[in-house]
Amino acid sequence: MIVKKLKFENFRNLLNNEIVPCKKVNVIYGDNAQGKTNLLEAIWLFCGGHSFRGSKENELIKFDDKFFKLTMDFDSFGREQNAEISFSQNKKKIKLNGVEKNSSSYLTEVFSCVVFSPENMTLVKRGPSLRRKFLDGAICQHRIRYAAALAKYNQIINQRNALLKDIYKHKELKDTLPIWDDSLAVTGAIILKERIEYIKELKIYAQKYHEDISCSKEVLDIEYISNCGATEDDSIETITEKLRDAYQKSRSEDYHTGYTNIGPHRDDMDIKINGISAKTFGSQGQQRSAVLSLKLAQAQMLYKKNGEKPVILLDDVLSELDPKRQDFLLNKVEDYQVFVTCCEESNKEQLKSGKVFYINSGEVK
Repeated sequence: MIVKKLKFENFRNLLNNEIVPCKKVNVIYGDNAQGKTNLLEAIWLFCGGHSFRGSKENELIKFDDKFFKLTMDFDSFGREQNAEISFSQNKKKIKLNGVEKNSSSYLTEVFSCVVFSPENMTLVKRGPSLRRKFLDGAICQHRIRYAAALAKYNQIINQRNALLKDIYKHKELKDTLPIWDDSLAVTGAIILKERIEYIKELKIYAQKYHEDISCSKEVLDIEYISNCGATEDDSIETITEKLRDAYQKSRSEDYHTGYTNIGPHRDDMDIKINGISAKTFGSQGQQRSAVLSLKLAQAQMLYKKNGEKPVILLDDVLSELDPKRQDFLLNKVEDYQVFVTCCEESNKEQLKSGKVFYINSGEVK
């Protein structure tokens, strides 16, 4: 996939304009708070989702204006395509190749991105919920049915937790718990199997990228940690039985706490560099390199699935990386269209082949 032209009107602080990027690496540089990330955010919206910064659509409208409009020309699946996103009066409109669509999901079928933002650093640093969120988001892009299974699992968890709170006052409700446990085990096994299979393949690509980024000085390892003991050798039927057994054994604790303590919603990923925990012992640069490797591996898996290479968006990724790691991202991420933001003018000077955009007070040059 290649972005050929991006036009923006009343979007964030960007002055109305359009850019024509190159097919390879596009460096967007300027001081902080000038609009660099806003440019990446505009591209990301064409994936059919929400802002990767968690912003609401009405927050994307330039101050004192009443609407925003984005238009993008791009190559995808062997043809030139055009998409338009506009938002006004709390209503979003989507057009694809001149035809109005009733859902942003139509965009996901023709355009995809992988984004790295500074917030992604918490993937290594903080708790397991963020690692599960990354994993679930990546798999949802990879397998459509996963999103439905995940939504069903979360619904059952909420219902089971509500039941556990009611059992405190109504002991007779205990007899209904095995019914919920069975549904939870069947749906949870689908999620576990998908996660374990995805990490198994993701690790292969991530290890290669990390080897290249670190100039073969470091080895990355990723392991899925299942609290019911599920492994990559288990069939989905075996995982279902392991979950049933785990839910039964944890019932006393669940009664006491009032929520479900076991299951995929409590699992984690273990990320190691040279056999040591990246969270506890990794430097800022090592942690950033690990997350970058995961993101680039995610892009490679999307390419393998769709036959189209997603656009890669790297926001403020070069800080805290040594010159060799910076050189890899700027000059050796081959065959992908890349947009990378930075503050240092020296970073753009490292670029051997590509295009440079300068942003100042929302004006793109």
